[in-house]
Amino acid sequence: MRRMATTRLPAGKPYVTYTLIGINILIFLLCAVQAGSFGDPGAAAIFSSGDLLKSDVAAGEYWRLLTSGFLHFSVMHVAVNMLSLYILGRDLELALGMSRYVAVYLIALLGGSAAVMLFENDRALTAGASGAIYGLMGAMLVIILKARVSPVPVLLIIGFNVVLSFSLPGISVLGHLGGLAFGAAATAAIVYLPGMVLPEGRRTPEAAGRVGWIALGALFVLALGLGITGGIVYDGLTYIR
Repeated sequence: MRRMATTRLPAGKPYVTYTLIGINILIFLLCAVQAGSFGDPGAAAIFSSGDLLKSDVAAGEYWRLLTSGFLHFSVMHVAVNMLSLYILGRDLELALGMSRYVAVYLIALLGGSAAVMLFENDRALTAGASGAIYGLMGAMLVIILKARVSPVPVLLIIGFNVVLSFSLPGISVLGHLGGLAFGAAATAAIVYLPGMVLPEGRRTPEAAGRVGWIALGALFVLALGLGITGGIVYDGLTYIR
C-alpha cells in the first residue's frame, strides 16, 4: 500500500472567501457569455433558472433560495459585492474557521431569501450575494461585541449600508435585513450560546463546538423552512414569470 503525501494549507489565508469570490465571478461570466452581453446577464438561461421569484419557488423550485445568492445583474453589482465579501470575509473566515464561516454565510444567504419570500412584493425578482454579505456584517458586529471592542465603526458601516439600501432604487432592503439578522444570529450561536447553555464544568471546546453546530443546523433549517413557507403561502395569482 502506497502512502500519499499530505499537505496543509498555509495558516492565515482566507481560502473559502477566495473560492466564494471565484464562484460568483465565474457564474457571472457564464451568464454574460450565454446572454451575449455583460450589460444584461439576466437574459441568460442560467440566470433565469436560478434567480428568486415567488411564483417559481411556489412551483417547487426551492433551489432558487440558494442559487439566487450567486447571481448578479451587472458588472457593478458583482464588483461591489465581491469587494465587500473580500473586505469582510478575509477576517471573519480566520476568526470563525472555514467550516463555521461557510455555515454563517449560507445561513445568512438563506435568511435573506426567506425575508424576500415572506415580505417582498410578489413581482420582485431578486439576485445577488448582498443578503449573505449583510450577514457577514452582522457576524462582525457579534464578534466585536464578544471581544469587548467598541462596535461604533461596524455600526456606522451597517447603518450607512442600510440607509443606502433604502435610498437606491431596485435594492431588496428586506433581503439585506434578513441576511443581517440571520448572520448575526448564527454567529451569536457560535460565540455566545455555548456559554449560556453549558454548565461551567462542561464548557470544553468540544462541547462548545457541538452546541454551536446544533444551533447552526437549526438556523439553517429555519431559514430554509421560512423560505419554503413563503412559497407555500403565495397565492399563485399575483404574478407568474
